[in-house]
Amino acid sequence: MTEDQKLVRFDTKRYERIGLAEAIMADVKTPEQVAEAFGQAHQLTGRAFITRLESGKYNALSKNDQDLLDYDPISKTAMSGFPEVFDDKAKVLILTGGTSDFAVAKEAARTLEFHGVACKELIDVGVAGLWRLLDHKEMIQNAPILIVCAGMEGALFSVIGGLARGVIIAVATSNGYGVSEGGRVALESALSSCAPGVAVTNIDNGYGAACIALRVLAI
Repeated sequence: MTEDQKLVRFDTKRYERIGLAEAIMADVKTPEQVAEAFGQAHQLTGRAFITRLESGKYNALSKNDQDLLDYDPISKTAMSGFPEVFDDKAKVLILTGGTSDFAVAKEAARTLEFHGVACKELIDVGVAGLWRLLDHKEMIQNAPILIVCAGMEGALFSVIGGLARGVIIAVATSNGYGVSEGGRVALESALSSCAPGVAVTNIDNGYGAACIALRVLAI
């Protein structure tokens, strides 16, 4: 047994327990550890989902592993295998304040896709141009679940909270500059929103937001 095999113990039973497959978070692993985790997941379950996979680390994987994976460099996610059942009726609407928030939104969308759930996306509809958002008012009000990704001052969370009746999941992104740099201001805005009933994930956690949506759908 190699040292990497000793360090990796993939949770093959997680989906059976909670309805969410274990994801492999790549940014805290060496390429060898990512390959070991992927190998265990794919061999034992026939499927795998990898997050935070930078292109350099993806390119360090073997050609065989790369051929098995569907890699998206924008969201830095990779997946192998597809769900047996895919619900193509989009029950989740993902919105971003700006184009710069798209990578986080894409991580959420890819997580939903891996679990067999379709979604719709509204990109670059932030409050700096409120008309862009109001053009889609009916879609927003009818969405059962909304994942809202925004950086800077995070104003979009409260605006959506005042328009939509569905479940709202706020994802502060690290996009911003000055006092907004790193996403802390957007996170605090989400946590202190006057709009009631807004759920909040950690900064840049599109994966976690999708997992909340999947838990809601399972009720």
